[in-house]
Amino acid sequence: MVRKVECGPLAPGRPMRTGPVGATAGRKSLSVLFTLLGAAPIVCAAEYFPPPDSDGGWRTLKTAEEIRAKAGMDLSRLEDAYTITERSTANGGLLVVRHGFLVFEKYFGRASRKANPDMASTGKAFTSIACGIMLNEFRAKLSAGLDTKVFTQKYLPEAFPLDDPRKADISLGQLLCMSAGYWGEGQTPTGIVLGKVAPLKPVKGQDIRDLDQSSLHVPLWTKPGGGYSYSSPSPHIASIVLRHVTGMELQDYIRERLAKPMGWGPWGYCLHRGDFKMPHANGAGSIALHATDALRFAYCLLHQGKWKDQQLVPADYIKLCRSPSPYNPHAPFSLQFEHNADGHVIGAPRDAFFKSGAGGFCLYIVPSLDVVIYKLGGKDNQYDPALTGIPQPEPSHARDNWTPIPRTPFDEGGFGGDTLWRVLQFVCASVKD
Repeated sequence: MVRKVECGPLAPGRPMRTGPVGATAGRKSLSVLFTLLGAAPIVCAAEYFPPPDSDGGWRTLKTAEEIRAKAGMDLSRLEDAYTITERSTANGGLLVVRHGFLVFEKYFGRASRKANPDMASTGKAFTSIACGIMLNEFRAKLSAGLDTKVFTQKYLPEAFPLDDPRKADISLGQLLCMSAGYWGEGQTPTGIVLGKVAPLKPVKGQDIRDLDQSSLHVPLWTKPGGGYSYSSPSPHIASIVLRHVTGMELQDYIRERLAKPMGWGPWGYCLHRGDFKMPHANGAGSIALHATDALRFAYCLLHQGKWKDQQLVPADYIKLCRSPSPYNPHAPFSLQFEHNADGHVIGAPRDAFFKSGAGGFCLYIVPSLDVVIYKLGGKDNQYDPALTGIPQPEPSHARDNWTPIPRTPFDEGGFGGDTLWRVLQFVCASVKD
């Protein structure tokens, strides 16, 4: 059966241009992707791209009848997804787009459409996409694509002398899949080898007052490619490579290649920490966009990297983001996106991919349903305008110091569950066509 919608994924069998991102990754990932998705092809109808908010912004649907008729969604199920969101964090919101219609937009606490919260690790997705653009634009400098070994004087001169000779074998693809061997972060880091999880001892991670060197010198817990561990130094190191290859700061590169073409409003990185201003954006996160612009970013990925008549992001790179990667056979995490190719998020299509961030932020893209979702979250301090220096609307303080019900098992007095997955499941369940 073929479904006709505003826009969807390319039909199976279309050749992938593998040059910019590594031939090995392209061949393996494309075959695995369509084997696992098993979805019917979708035919694109007239494409819609929203103008900037200053020019009217997203087209919207308000009533349950309109949402059902034009977007094929059940508003009551979207309200359920919002209820889950509202019960999970002090501040936040939920926005859903289907067939190019903004069908749901509600906020609570300090969140609002024009707020610029610290999106934490959700920003890693922007670093990855910037690297995908770089691989295409500067292919002469990165002829091996994602296979490029980056710990060289050309790409990372500040890393020398190497504190571990194994780092010479780290590829860009491994950095972006967090399989470079870098130690995981936090007080309870874990390492995953072919699906088997093992605890790691905590080690010193990034230091915002010396972000580059502290990231480069985090130790390896295994050889490059030997396992997966969620480690923020990896994408930041990838952003250092981007600086050297493009000659631009990460924030400037994103501004020129993504923000301006899409018409983002005021945005930036959270560079200000007290009396200290970070000299470089953290490739590991802390980007700060308006909610409707975060949707534009996700919508561009839904459209295979296209925005109006421009191909902003290579389509083949986006396919690699949502499919199992040869750079990370250990966990469902490819190029800074969690993907659902193995079906671990029950009730969500296998082509869904998403990136979350501390405080409960998450951007989701579901190509087979023509859906993008932005879940906002955040503690009070993530909405501090001093982080970016961007003037902010007066926030609501109704939920200041609010804390969610502890995520503990029922028999310990809590309710448990993974809110990020549940929001995705409920939104997908709202699709009725």
